[in-house]
Formats: sequence, C-alpha cells, structure tokens
Amino acid sequence: MTDKKTKKRGLGRGLSALMSDVTQEIAPQVGQAPRRADFFVPVEQVQPNPDQPRRAFDDAALQELAASIAEKGVIQPLIVREHPTRTGIYEIVAGERRWRASQIAQLHDVPVVVRQYTDTEVLEVAIIENIQRADLNPIDEGAGYRQLMQKFGHTQEQLSSVLGKSRSHIANVIRLLSLPDGVRTYLVEGKLTAGHARTLIGHDDAQRLADHIVKTGMSVRDAEKLAKQGLTKTKTAKTAKISTIKDADTVQIEGELSAALGMKVTIDHAAGNEGGRLSVSYRNLDQLDDLLRALSGG
Repeated sequence: MTDKKTKKRGLGRGLSALMSDVTQEIAPQVGQAPRRADFFVPVEQVQPNPDQPRRAFDDAALQELAASIAEKGVIQPLIVREHPTRTGIYEIVAGERRWRASQIAQLHDVPVVVRQYTDTEVLEVAIIENIQRADLNPIDEGAGYRQLMQKFGHTQEQLSSVLGKSRSHIANVIRLLSLPDGVRTYLVEGKLTAGHARTLIGHDDAQRLADHIVKTGMSVRDAEKLAKQGLTKTKTAKTAKISTIKDADTVQIEGELSAALGMKVTIDHAAGNEGGRLSVSYRNLDQLDDLLRALSGG
C-alpha cells in the first residue's frame, strides 16, 4: 500500500538548498580566498531587486564600505540572475550594499556570480542574506522572518534551525511588527533598541511611552518600570513631590525640635489635612537611648 501523504514543502528549492548557495559564495571559510567571480559586468548593467526586503541603508556604513572597496575592490562578488525581460541586464539576488558602495567608490565594473533563480527564489534568497547581516535593524529583520513564513511556508522551528537563531528570538522580533508606526521608526533609526521596544508591545500608550524613553534616554530596566506604571502615575508622583514644599511654620517647628533633641526632625504634613508624619533620625544607639528617655519622661 502506497503512502499518499506528502510532506509539506516551502516554495522554491527549499530553504536549506538556497542557504547553501548563498553561504558558498558570500561567506568563504576563514583562511580561504573568495571564489573567483564568473565575470565582471559594468555597474550600470546591474540593477537592484525591486522586492528587496531591506529598506534602510545606513549612509555612514555605505561610505565606510565604499572606502574599503575603493582601496581593495569588491572582495565578495554579487549574486545575480539574468533579468527576466531585459537582455544584457542582471538583477541582484544578494549584495545590493556592495553594488551601492561600488557606485559611491566610482567603480566601473563589479564581480558577479550568475545563478538561475525563479522570482520566488530571488525573494527568498534576498531575505535570507539580509537576515544573516548583523546590522539589520529589528523591523526589517522581523519583516524578513514574516515573509519567509507567509510566502514560503517556513515555520519558526525551520528558521531557527537553518539561520542559527533561537525560536524565541524569531518570535520576539516578529512581535515588534505590531508596534505603532512611530515606535517602529525609532527602531529603524536606532533610537530604540529591541529590548526597549519589547516592553511596549501591546501597550495602549506605546507611542507616548516611546517618545518619553527616547527623550530621556532611559535604560531598558527603567523602560520596563515606565511601561508598568505609565506616564500618568509618573507625572502624578512628580507633582506630589513638588507639592510637599513646606511652609515657614513647619520649617521653624522642625528646627526647634531638632535643636531640643539634638537630632534631625522631619515633619511631613499633607496640605489640607489635619494629620501628617514626624520622623526623627538618630546617628547611633546612644542617641536612640536619649530619645527613648526623653519620650518616657526619664
């Protein structure tokens, strides 16, 4: 009897196979020279992938890469495919940063490796290459994971295994995509870290909290506290602190009691109330004994 059950597969040639193609050409082993490119092509005959998942390119980082390329050339070739409709034109599959930096460095030709990829495989490889980059911002990273899952049927477990990322990391980064637009912009610009942003996920006042965190330069731990108590309580606490400025009579009484006891006396009298709190501070146990004797009439 033939088993009719078929194993569910993602689109293209499979994530592992595509990863193999990318890593073979982009990341040669330490100590080995990079593979020779198939050939060089004029930079104007290469164009970016219109479905490139990476949207943010750091200008300073591009300038640094361009300076390196101007001195040493493009060490790692671009992976391209022949354009599906334009003869003599190549579409970038992986390596758009190197292509952009090469133009800044005013290179006329760039090294390329030509691969035969379908439209779906081009997108899949582009996402994989971007996710592997350490400087990819959390929002583009999360969007890449989500695309791999939605378009190609990959699970979080599969991504974790192939990309070397923990499943919890993948899940947490994807959750960042639920944040308001303004908060996501802070993440893209590097004004907020993923740690800060995670404290705001699902918060009704996430945007205002994010604005406050960026403005004050809060640590992640302080951001966690802020997310729990909210801005209203924080402002109330500050207002209450300001309202505890003491009148002249209270200050005079504190001074008289402190002089009589030889210890610091503090009076906290809530405005508009009859009650309050009186605190006496002692420096050592001898002073405590003196206070006890005074209170007992000794």
